[in-house]
Amino acid sequence: MKMKAVLRQNNCLAAIGERPMEITDDKWNEVDGNAISDLHLALVDGVLSSVAEKNTAKEIWDTLTKLYKAKSLHNKILRRFNMQDCKSISTPLPVNFKLSSSMCPSNEAERKEMSRVPYASAVGSLMFAMICTRPDIAQAVGAVSRYMANPGGEHWITVKRVLRYIRGTSDVALCYGGSEFTVRGYVDSDFAGDLDKRKSTTGYVFTLAGAAVSWVSKLQTVVALSTTEAEYMAATQACKEAIWIQRLLEELGHKQQKIFVFCDSQSALHIARNPAFHSRTKHIGVQYHFIREVVEDGSVDLQKIHTKENLADVLTKPINTDKFVWSRSSCGLAET
Repeated sequence: MKMKAVLRQNNCLAAIGERPMEITDDKWNEVDGNAISDLHLALVDGVLSSVAEKNTAKEIWDTLTKLYKAKSLHNKILRRFNMQDCKSISTPLPVNFKLSSSMCPSNEAERKEMSRVPYASAVGSLMFAMICTRPDIAQAVGAVSRYMANPGGEHWITVKRVLRYIRGTSDVALCYGGSEFTVRGYVDSDFAGDLDKRKSTTGYVFTLAGAAVSWVSKLQTVVALSTTEAEYMAATQACKEAIWIQRLLEELGHKQQKIFVFCDSQSALHIARNPAFHSRTKHIGVQYHFIREVVEDGSVDLQKIHTKENLADVLTKPINTDKFVWSRSSCGLAET
């Protein structure tokens, strides 16, 4: 997908300079979707003022490239917390690893010691990288961010482990490409994964042009009573995001009649497709039955997918290295 087409569809030229610009530079004619991430991240970083005075597409490109590079951001984060020379690792968290409030400081001496640790600052830096271009650390960042108010030693060690992972993947970024302009979604949940409140984790990711454009990893607001309920509520949240993306694309001039969302729970699919009343689902909040409406009217096509092929698995829990590397690659993250 050519950047010229993307800029025309998203009306980015008008947003940047508030005036039309003609793209004639050969570099822009040949550049693939890698530029989308750079442009998006630069805009998110609040640098519109830096490019407002530029008159040509090439000048804008050069300015944004200098302002934001994934590797330079990662290295800046590592240097900030003195982790630039740390030993790298292959995954953010080990398999079956969980944090809990029992790891928080239990006495004043421990709290005083942890007050000297830049925990909140480190988590905030990781969160910025995650929101911009690193869906692969979303689950880990979500886990450590729950203990910002009272972190313990184990929590800090976990944050440093994520930084060690960043150290080994500092040149990894979202890379867009290909000619297929179709949105696909993947959703999963981790039943009762939170040890403190026994809430489940919702994870979903939407891909476009070969890479992720929207992703979430967060605790559900209520306690699910079964894996089916957890998957059903996660699928509902993913369908809400699918509808939003569908309407956004329509406003930008690209109409996609139906968005495919893939889920690995057959029972959740059955509940979503069958609008009949179930005695075992009567306790589920009314808002979560929104999925039935969008499936019935055809806006979202909910499909079954094998767990091994579900990209969203990486957003719900720590997984083994092989599956993690495959999920990261499938989300469009590659070395640049």
